[in-house]
Amino acid sequence: MPPNILWICTDQQRYDTIHALNNPYIHTPNIDRLVSEGVAFTHAFCQSPICTPSRASFLTGMYPSSVHGCMNGNDQWAEAAPLVTKLLADAGYTCGLAGKLHLAGAQGRVEPRPQDDGYSVFHWSHGTHDQWPPGQHAYADWLRDQGHILGDMLENPASIPPELHQTSWCTDRAIEFIESATEPWLMSVNVFDPHPPFDPPQPYLDRYAVQDMPGPLFQESDLQAQDRLAAVDFQNVARRPEDFDAKHIQAAYYAMIELIDDNVGRMLEALERSGQYENTIVIFMSDHGETLGDHGLVAKGCRFYEGLVRVPLIISWPGHFQTNMVSDALVELTDLAPTLLDITGQPIPERMQGRSLLPILTGKADPHNHRDFVRCEYYRALSTVAQSRFVGSYATMLRDRRYKLVVYHGQDVGELFDLESDPGEFDNLWDNPAYTGIKLDLMKRSFDSLALAVDVGPKQVARF
Repeated sequence: MPPNILWICTDQQRYDTIHALNNPYIHTPNIDRLVSEGVAFTHAFCQSPICTPSRASFLTGMYPSSVHGCMNGNDQWAEAAPLVTKLLADAGYTCGLAGKLHLAGAQGRVEPRPQDDGYSVFHWSHGTHDQWPPGQHAYADWLRDQGHILGDMLENPASIPPELHQTSWCTDRAIEFIESATEPWLMSVNVFDPHPPFDPPQPYLDRYAVQDMPGPLFQESDLQAQDRLAAVDFQNVARRPEDFDAKHIQAAYYAMIELIDDNVGRMLEALERSGQYENTIVIFMSDHGETLGDHGLVAKGCRFYEGLVRVPLIISWPGHFQTNMVSDALVELTDLAPTLLDITGQPIPERMQGRSLLPILTGKADPHNHRDFVRCEYYRALSTVAQSRFVGSYATMLRDRRYKLVVYHGQDVGELFDLESDPGEFDNLWDNPAYTGIKLDLMKRSFDSLALAVDVGPKQVARF
């Protein structure tokens, strides 16, 4: 029988937030279990640091620009390529969703669904907001059935009981699906956390002492570096960490992830209780990261620091995939869709630009080599319609094992970091004449890959 797929995608979670993967400050025993029972990719990169383009990318296996899903405020999904959930539904999978989809704008409205996204069960909750009328926001409607009004509860979010939190609600819907769905099934669990505002339930925040937090990556030179990028879109301006209580934000962020971890445990228990654990692939990932005070920044925008574009990715299927394997191969989230099709024996469309990870998962390929470099795009991704203060920036990133090149198109600034000698990305070598040759080589590779990423139709075969 084809395997079931439990696909857990958090929102705005950095790569360095898992205890078993070298973060001693956070408590994630259930995610740690997935690390021990599967393959953890420590160098997985999203293809845009913003929700909508990233989700359009990993759900299709193509770059955001190829599927015209570049902006958070898209009026509707462009229908430029089938979602992998549609392809799996056509192959006999029952597909369900709880939480976000976010292939189109949802600011003050219910997000319009694609013509056919493959989901036969669809519990939509874009986030912990109260912007939608009764009957249109599944999470708020459920709270109302329990005798609560979401808008009233959000006046003091720290007091929301964990069992009434949106993360727990998504998990409840997933458990209902797991226990009732006809096999084979795929369940997308798309929680809103740890997306800002940083507002975990108080009992979880109490587990983290603010003074014990490690704090962000920051040097005084960051203020000048960010000032040079002032004309490039970002959700806030750079400040010194003490000016926005960065350690408190970090504690709250970790607390939100611990609530996610507890709910991961609940889903794993449901799989075991229903006898489906041995035949279920579990994916744990995030759509993009969070600056979390690094370089004086909070939230996201047109930047490509590791904390913003590098995300957790763990894939587990006991008895079938490698266990306790930590891979530092360069991988992209575009690789997920072809991986799922490969696992389930479905053809991979030629237009897909991702590469299947199945050989690494099954031990048939070197776990530390997958791509020579990874790419990331930003094309007016923060909607200039919804927020007029954004100018509509354009930028691309190419990162190989050692170097990261960022080109801010239409600007006279760029970034080049030597990640071997400068993992914190403090020393911008863009204007350093000693690195001119390296910069030009990376720019050519970036330009070549950008040209080859243009989707020319079903005969597109360029792979990276």
